[in-house]
Amino acid sequence: MDWIGAVHASDEGWRHLERLVDVRNRMAGTEGERRAAEATRDAFGRHGEDARLDSFKLPRWERVGSTLRTPEGDEDCIALPRSTDGTVSAPLYDAGYGLPGDFEGAEGCVVVASSDTPDDFPRFVHRREKYCRALDAGAVGFVFRNHVGGCLAPTGSVNGRDAPYGPIPAVGVSKEVGARLVRRHVGDEITVGVEARTNEDGGETESANVHAELGPSTEDRLLVTCHVDAHDIAEGAVDNGAGVAACVEIAKALARREDELGRRVEFVAYGAEEVGLVGSERHAESADGVAAVVNVDGILRSRDLRFYTHGFDALGECVEETGDALGVPADVVSSTSPHSDHWSFFRRGVPTYHVKSATGGRDRGWGHTAADTFDKLDVRDLREASVFLTELVVRLSRTGVSHVGLDEVRRRLATDGFEEGLRATGDWL
Repeated sequence: MDWIGAVHASDEGWRHLERLVDVRNRMAGTEGERRAAEATRDAFGRHGEDARLDSFKLPRWERVGSTLRTPEGDEDCIALPRSTDGTVSAPLYDAGYGLPGDFEGAEGCVVVASSDTPDDFPRFVHRREKYCRALDAGAVGFVFRNHVGGCLAPTGSVNGRDAPYGPIPAVGVSKEVGARLVRRHVGDEITVGVEARTNEDGGETESANVHAELGPSTEDRLLVTCHVDAHDIAEGAVDNGAGVAACVEIAKALARREDELGRRVEFVAYGAEEVGLVGSERHAESADGVAAVVNVDGILRSRDLRFYTHGFDALGECVEETGDALGVPADVVSSTSPHSDHWSFFRRGVPTYHVKSATGGRDRGWGHTAADTFDKLDVRDLREASVFLTELVVRLSRTGVSHVGLDEVRRRLATDGFEEGLRATGDWL
């Protein structure tokens, strides 16, 4: 068990997390994202082989400014990434939680919808679904209001269906501003504006995926993944600096246990996750021989880990065996999880985990706000998560898990209630 002691004595992942958050802006397609990717390549390269960047073109979207004006004056807001550049004025319509039936009467209006989903609704309703439902209802603008207090406006991309940009301007506002809007201005004409640099202002930009490998040469391989980009308004500590830091520690620990691996392990830190899973989709289109995916995105919000197994029983059993061996609890959720880089592989029938924190809720906490900062995380949680995930990867590398066909993927998504939402966003398979 010397390797466990080595993980608990290591500060390499924690120091890498510091490097990432100190970049300050890792937005997809920026120089900051490139610097973070290069630093991650170097970190992977200290423990793995063939550490490299795989660059790719990306639609340009750079934040310039945003406007939200009511009859009483201007309110604080931020543009939502991939929103179209432009300004509209129209009556404000309150769509409440933004559930499927909440948009009747929104035609010709600016829609305001909460980031929350009520506990009695059977599934999480994603921001993009709310935006697309506003589009379908004929709305001309969109306001996404946070349900987490603290005067924190939420961000998050709203790229359109099969298009790099959402067709109506969209902004995020804090819980406090949102409450004032629905209390005082429903039915009033308000103005929503987004200023952004897009492809029309200089063409495409560039992002990159980071790769490194270790273990035996086998026909298939196990992917351990994370994403290196983050939103430009925050440090991106939880989302997803913590996931990258854990992958660095896992790579370091596996280098000590390489002779225990049953198949090749490839580490991938994806670029451009936050603007439509662009990096992972690029990889999934060309990746052959992927046995399974362990995607780490959203850890360190709590001490314990949650594993979404997407209906693959063998994946759940592997987590339970790991927990028993280490004497550590783990939350196994057999249902699907459509949001994050594993989705690019699960939609192709590949066995996938989505690993995140077990928090007891469905929301992002401080994620996607300016409060996603380094000071909220604990190095002990990183070390414990890295130990669990290292042991899991070793066990999974020696486990056979069968892929499934497209019809079975559709069945699982429909059973878990996601078909309606994925059809709304144009992502149904």
